[in-house]
Amino acid sequence: MYGVVTRNEEETRWSEFDRAFYEVKDVTGRAAEPVADAVNMVSCFGDNAVEGEEDLLAFDDEGTAATRNEPYFDWTYVCPTHDRYREGLLDIIEEAAAVNEDVRLDDVGFPREEYCHCDRCEQRFAESEFDDWGAWRTNVITEFVANARERVPGDLYLTVYPDPYPGHLEARTGVDVDAVAEYVDEFVVPIYDMAYSTTYWLEILAKGFRDRLSTPFSIELYAVDVDIDDLAKATEVAAEYGHSVLFGYDASNARATVRRLDADARQGKSFGPE
Repeated sequence: MYGVVTRNEEETRWSEFDRAFYEVKDVTGRAAEPVADAVNMVSCFGDNAVEGEEDLLAFDDEGTAATRNEPYFDWTYVCPTHDRYREGLLDIIEEAAAVNEDVRLDDVGFPREEYCHCDRCEQRFAESEFDDWGAWRTNVITEFVANARERVPGDLYLTVYPDPYPGHLEARTGVDVDAVAEYVDEFVVPIYDMAYSTTYWLEILAKGFRDRLSTPFSIELYAVDVDIDDLAKATEVAAEYGHSVLFGYDASNARATVRRLDADARQGKSFGPE
């Protein structure tokens, strides 16, 4: 099963794809109206539009904000304990679910292991029932996913960072896959590369997630400017492990790849002796 992840509504209806994900809020802060023909997708705590709003940002214990101006960050992160921002996200999720009952949550979690140590997080941890800071962080994220689940009558999808090693997701982002699995119908694992000229590493990660997750998961591949032969090879590898293979942000390249795979499959069929 093949799917597309796109910001262009018309691409969600292309016949080559069995499923489609449409971004109604992305990491730039751009917002769009939800659509009925696709799973609407919400970037939660990644949001470049809030870069100048210090009260919203996540900070490490040295006071460094998690913005795209810092090393290792491709975009700016909102602190997951900011109540007003969380409520706004839940409103967006509820509005999306009113148009299509299925919703995908993207960029859920803390930005890195050393976040967040803003005054609000420090105070809430101190006043909480938790003695362990890591356990408190995972509870923050699990609670948010549970609140989103209440607003999504259909399937809830959750994107997770592509690290299947036990304990790594919890430490890095606060996402405890075992805890949130109660609320999630399918995980999405983006395994992105600019070329896919080799795929052994993709298989290692995919197999790791197959062993790690009891909930179905799909693998999302990056399709922008990737050679079709290489993308087709990566797709075949990913399809051995994921519930479906999704293609990110270049529907035309993705469509060409699916057509290539379908043509190869037809050529390989036998219909009896000649």
